Amino acid sequence: MVTVDISQLSGECNTWRDSLRSCRDDLNQLKKQLQQTAAQNLTRDQLHDVEHYHNQFHIQLINVHDLKQSIKSHDRRVQFETSANSGQLAEDTIAEHERLFEEFQSLDSTIKNLREEFGDFIHRTS
Repeated sequence: MVTVDISQLSGECNTWRDSLRSCRDDLNQLKKQLQQTAAQNLTRDQLHDVEHYHNQFHIQLINVHDLKQSIKSHDRRVQFETSANSGQLAEDTIAEHERLFEEFQSLDSTIKNLREEFGDFIHRTS
């Protein structure tokens, strides 16, 4: 068992979930922009890119949802363990927190790269 600052872990979980909500909103806005672009007269290659971005937005929205749910479950576990074990957490719970943070950073980076690539695509098609 490890004693940690539970409010810090919980705060981090809330920050990650807020950021993921923002990512979800951004991805939905990008999907709308993609739909507007798809209505234009596009080349075959551009239509292929439209399909690619449509698929990527869908996949990343699923990833955002799944990670948000994992973080929510983890936060509940942290709360349960601290109340059941006098403010102490199991080492595997701490390891899970670190793993979730790495997953969050990786997904955030993937979405940023996707945004940049999509921005370049939009610029090329306008």
